[in-house]
Amino acid sequence: MTGPELKKLRNDLGDAIGKPLSAADMAKLCGLAPGSGGDTIRRWEVSGPSGPAGELLRILAMASDRYPILENFNVFDRFNIPQKERPARRAEFREQMRNEIRRRLG
Repeated sequence: MTGPELKKLRNDLGDAIGKPLSAADMAKLCGLAPGSGGDTIRRWEVSGPSGPAGELLRILAMASDRYPILENFNVFDRFNIPQKERPARRAEFREQMRNEIRRRLG
């Protein structure tokens, strides 16, 4: 994930949960320390996140309809899920991801 992609993700996640996210909010989502975490996010918005934070953000991105559901989370296209139920199950999964973001933000 690049810096501009992280900036876009912050806006997209804010849209998904219905409130704008600050750099401090993004730091909280990544589990960074309060205070200096916002500065880290602002640096990452230039250079891109590193290590586990980048992977966590890719997972949290699934809360937004603008990002695909990652293959190892996509249990909706299996043969045992009827075709007509798949859109509702995807929507339910995205809502669960949004709730996880809200929970992490407190």
